[in-house]
Amino acid sequence: MCSLHFIIRKEIGVKLYNEYCYDHVPIPVATSREGKVTTLWNQPVRVDRSIPNNKPHAIIRDNEKGKLRLIDVAISGDRNVIKKEAKEILKYKDLTIEIQRTWNVKTKEL
Repeated sequence: MCSLHFIIRKEIGVKLYNEYCYDHVPIPVATSREGKVTTLWNQPVRVDRSIPNNKPHAIIRDNEKGKLRLIDVAISGDRNVIKKEAKEILKYKDLTIEIQRTWNVKTKEL
């Protein structure tokens, strides 16, 4: 099974050092060939104030469009999907607001 990191990097056009996903080792920060997209993997986000939940699994920043996506992977049972999704969005709400203010981008949680 391919890792989420491998698939994201392949989709946005960031250079892959290994052709196969089972050989792939995640790199913390990467930028696409044209410099249009930057990915942060398992990196704490630096903002102006202290926020307890500041390390989502992945951040994808579109430098051209000024958009940013926060991705945090969560596993839940069939009955708890909506609750878990709401909990994760609420968990990163302060970080989302602070990123929008500090980095001047629009954000979306996934």
